[in-house]
Amino acid sequence: MSDTVIHVDNLGKKYIISHQQESSGFYRYKALRDVIADGAKSLTQKFIKPAGKKVPNPSREEFWALNDVSFEVKQGEAIGVIGRNGAGKSTLLKVLSRITEPTTGRIAIKGRVASLLEVGTGFHPELTGRENIYLNGSVLGMSGVEIRKKFDEIVAFAEVEKFLDTPVKRYSSGMYVRLAFSVAAHLEPEILIIDEVLAVGDSAFQKKCLGKMEDVATKEGRTVLFVSHSMQAIAQLTKRCILLSKGHIQFDGNTSKAVQLYLAGHKDDAVQSAYYQAPTNKTGNYIAWAKVDTSEGQGIHCWGKPITFEFAFHIEKPHESLRFSFQIVSALQQPIAIFWFFEQDVPFQREAGTHILRCEIPKLRLYMGSYTLTTWFAERSSETLLENLREICQFEVSMHQIERLDYPWQGDECTYLEDAIWKTIQ
Repeated sequence: MSDTVIHVDNLGKKYIISHQQESSGFYRYKALRDVIADGAKSLTQKFIKPAGKKVPNPSREEFWALNDVSFEVKQGEAIGVIGRNGAGKSTLLKVLSRITEPTTGRIAIKGRVASLLEVGTGFHPELTGRENIYLNGSVLGMSGVEIRKKFDEIVAFAEVEKFLDTPVKRYSSGMYVRLAFSVAAHLEPEILIIDEVLAVGDSAFQKKCLGKMEDVATKEGRTVLFVSHSMQAIAQLTKRCILLSKGHIQFDGNTSKAVQLYLAGHKDDAVQSAYYQAPTNKTGNYIAWAKVDTSEGQGIHCWGKPITFEFAFHIEKPHESLRFSFQIVSALQQPIAIFWFFEQDVPFQREAGTHILRCEIPKLRLYMGSYTLTTWFAERSSETLLENLREICQFEVSMHQIERLDYPWQGDECTYLEDAIWKTIQ
């Protein structure tokens, strides 16, 4: 007997996009502002006849969110699905979860499917957490005996004991996700489908969920499909990955290769974002430009490799108390590490002109993901902040060139950074 649990053959999903809403032939809800605007238009047209031809009827465009997608999934596989926004990831999961019907192609699924595609999926807001556990279990085809057997595990994992008899409409988004994921993972579906919804939870719970999904796939022999923009999470959980691009499968294979191709697709954007240029009309003392020289170039940095940050200062009025610092910030706006420049009697403190300050870090050990810089340029004696730049010089940290066993999530969450080496270039 074949161990294939998901078979997708020439799958396509088409949507119709109407570029103008009037005379489209479909009913559309109108807000009060729409009624007022339409009334004003009709009144204007009554007294003023526009010259020229009439506006044509609205055009309707076909948009293929998925097109000619084919793949197979074996029992017990944990597969990542990655791609840029609009690539078709969520649409694929909705079709596999039977939330929406495909336009073309065929899907064969063997086994019970549990999906967590958005916050509160399958929950009734007026019911309590306890009642929703039983409701979700029933939807998944579980008997009352089976649900009661897993009930304590579900509640303990979700950490919502105090609010179990509270209507879930009063839950925070994080509590919603914790309970929804716990129900989906513990009620033993053969296939578990998880979208980016886990990003709503805190980092500790995300790690807990990844560990549970890993157990579901490796120890319990069930199948997991996981969509995420976190390459760290994808690399931890999966060995095989499907990379989608504009509704097509760009790559299906080893996760490390898929991540490498995904990051390479961001190179053009990364080149632009890893460099900052000040506006031409600025005056006084300010940062003229800043850039990040990453280990792989093109704004892509490999975990643990050397990295260099450079800052050029335009100085009109030198001052001995000029001070500079910068901070690395994660995509979630979490400060990761801050670096201060304390040296005295450096060129930009005593000479007008453009001066470059370089900060070299021998081993940058950041989790996989996207980062930006925040800078502070100040005059210490007068406690004047001259310039504070935020979200500049975006760069990506990758792990595709290191072995799986070397990944840092085995230890603490804190970032380890060796002492920075500062250099001034006149």
